[in-house]
Amino acid sequence: MAADETQQTEAGVMAVDNHWSLAEMTGDTAWLDQMLMPEYRSVNNDGTAHAKAAIVAGAAKRKGTSLDKAKLDWATYQKEHPFGSAVVVHGNTAIVSFYDPALGPQRGVKSSDVFIYVDGHWHALYSQHTAVHA
Repeated sequence: MAADETQQTEAGVMAVDNHWSLAEMTGDTAWLDQMLMPEYRSVNNDGTAHAKAAIVAGAAKRKGTSLDKAKLDWATYQKEHPFGSAVVVHGNTAIVSFYDPALGPQRGVKSSDVFIYVDGHWHALYSQHTAVHA
């Protein structure tokens, strides 16, 4: 059974982060629009920042992709690009970090998502992606 996305827990925020991946892959722009804060920014490893509108527009190009196909594509991605995850929840703030399992969470962080808990739901505020070098 999947964790309840409204829980103010590690499991709740991870459920939202997992839903986020599937929402982008299926073009679920309505869900993304409510989950991403208006000020949301995603910063690539080259320093380029992308606003919420760019993330939602990118997802819109995949609108109509079936959930079954998205889950299969996500499982394939995870197999081809293994990663570990670490979650820290402090009050109404959570940080979800993804890392290279060979390097671990101290040396191999690939990306982190910052969430805030508002009105019973987790919302993404910021993401940072990095290049990892062994």
